[in-house]
Amino acid sequence: MALVGRRCYGRPMHDTTKDAHWHEPKKGQNAGTGTFQRPKLPYDRFMEDEGVPVFRGIGVKQVQDLPMAPWRRLGGRGSYIQLYGTEGLWGMYVVEVPGAGALNVEQHLYEKIVFVVEGRGSTEVWNEGETKRHVFEWQKGSLFTIPLNAKHRIVNASSAPALLLCGTSAPNILNLLDDPEFVFNCPHAFRHRFSGADDFFKPRDDVEPDPVRGLAMRRTNLIPDVITTELPLDNRRSPGYRRIEPLMAGNRFYQFIGQYETGRYSKAHKHHSTAVLICLKGRGYTYTWHESLGPAPWRDGAAEKVVRQDYEYGGIVSAAPMAGDWFHQHFGIGKDGLRVLAWHGPNNHPALKAGRPGEAMRDVWAVDLNQGGNAIPYHMEDPALRREYEETLAREGLISRMEPRFYEESGAVEADKIGGF
Repeated sequence: MALVGRRCYGRPMHDTTKDAHWHEPKKGQNAGTGTFQRPKLPYDRFMEDEGVPVFRGIGVKQVQDLPMAPWRRLGGRGSYIQLYGTEGLWGMYVVEVPGAGALNVEQHLYEKIVFVVEGRGSTEVWNEGETKRHVFEWQKGSLFTIPLNAKHRIVNASSAPALLLCGTSAPNILNLLDDPEFVFNCPHAFRHRFSGADDFFKPRDDVEPDPVRGLAMRRTNLIPDVITTELPLDNRRSPGYRRIEPLMAGNRFYQFIGQYETGRYSKAHKHHSTAVLICLKGRGYTYTWHESLGPAPWRDGAAEKVVRQDYEYGGIVSAAPMAGDWFHQHFGIGKDGLRVLAWHGPNNHPALKAGRPGEAMRDVWAVDLNQGGNAIPYHMEDPALRREYEETLAREGLISRMEPRFYEESGAVEADKIGGF
């Protein structure tokens, strides 16, 4: 009889404490309690141990309004953010860099993307054992990445606090390894991620097709201002929709920047949880609902099951906040259009999940339901959405630019055939 520790395989245990004692179920009964509370994972415990607030919800109008507390490890004030639907898939936090000060030096075995909500300053990056530091400057609206496991220090150049919103793959790593000491103190340098080239943080504007779906992509580790950066025409979410995917430092953390024209809104579309939208410009709101409610929940008497989040600059929303496929639809109500930064975390976008290499796939998230896709064409959407949008724009002194032909079934089909409006 093999023994491992105090566990005996092959017969019931009787040398354990009362609390750990277990009996086989009686005939006709199932083992276990039948009901249980989801346990905390290592990342949940890690966040709690950090001593700062942990915000959980579908979203927030502005991250600037989140409560923050002194963060000993980072050296500033901050708060963790774990929006519904992203648990275990990727993490987010907001941190305030002290005026005329700096955050503590960091190094970690997870990817990190940084969006500058407010402020200006610089970041120093270097590999373990190296004296040369790569320094680049940032301002409000900058987007940059920290190469995997590189040492870095974030410095505030102003007397006022700076505010940074960070997306990470920390949950993926900490839940797997469950060893913060190793995650934050591993000396290995991932030189294929950060070679130390002098131009590593030089912004690059060249646009190329991404290797998976052929969408517009930029290989750059720093975008000085995502609020104003040029976006190529995409057309997939709405007429005139523009979009770019920044690919940074070989990260698996997927993101894109998208913009809806003034007076136009997105088609509803569905996919599993992961996506979080960050409002970069304008104001707006998002509706999200489970696919089981169908394409017209207001008309079908299920409006109370639809979730809404309003936002403005710095606001965030989980597009599919629970398990399963959720429809989500975004409405910009500002005069300058609605621009968003979408974070999906590592290996989470439905087009980039693991599967059989070479398997044929279709970009169903941009294909209408009546053509076998996951998007609700305008002529199939709930009429309440159009009415509310037009009324909301009118209160803002704006007019809808959603042309009547967008709601005609024949017009929508023809637009899809030619690749957009």
